[in-house]
Amino acid sequence: MSDAEPQPDFAHAHVGIVHATAMEVNPFLERCERVRKYTGGDLVFRGGLLGDIRVALAQSGMGPKAARLATQALIDGHSPAWIVSAGFSGALQSGMKIGDIVVGDSIVDVEGTQVSIDLKMPANPAAGLHVGRLLTVDRMVRTIAEKQELAQQHAAIAVDMESLAVAQVCREAKTKFLAVRVISDDLSVDLPKEILSVVGTAGTARWGAVAGAIFKRLGSVQDLWRLREQAQGAAERLATFLDGVVVQLHGAEAPS
Repeated sequence: MSDAEPQPDFAHAHVGIVHATAMEVNPFLERCERVRKYTGGDLVFRGGLLGDIRVALAQSGMGPKAARLATQALIDGHSPAWIVSAGFSGALQSGMKIGDIVVGDSIVDVEGTQVSIDLKMPANPAAGLHVGRLLTVDRMVRTIAEKQELAQQHAAIAVDMESLAVAQVCREAKTKFLAVRVISDDLSVDLPKEILSVVGTAGTARWGAVAGAIFKRLGSVQDLWRLREQAQGAAERLATFLDGVVVQLHGAEAPS
């Protein structure tokens, strides 16, 4: 009999996570062991162990269409019991701060399509935890005015570009679903116009493009680097929350 340490089953995952960019989940991956990475077409997959919990992550790139493809591929390849749509989101309500966590109890798009989530989690705004409706759109929402208009139209507390698509695929596949987002931009200032050219739709932040912004507006460079620092801090907060969420979801599936 071989004394070699048994290898974990990376083919099947207890919990799957769909995210748009690497920055959103890098701090969470640092908490995992035996992390492996592979690519399939335009998608990037990573898998690892959080304790003894097998976690598989699909990096989709930005937008509903990409998220839908990544979610289906994650289900087909790793058959997780749970899938979490995780990543950055924009605040639609005043009082929400960068780094606050948002958990969706329903998700809607601008056409009124909605998915409700059976969620029994109390909000704790004082501690930076918000529970409510998420809005999914197909583009980056940059200005305070537009965020306020979307909040009024759709009664949502935060906006992202992927969660509804992930939820719809999970519902069709009868896979349990949760949306966990972190606020990366609040209602204090508009995002700079240059953010649209710096953040790639494939899920990679093209920070080298900042050099081009220098010749447009010096202040934009400072804005972009401030946003990068804020995003990194938000990703750290998301990692801490996801750590607990993954443990709880796995525990809910374990035999009593």
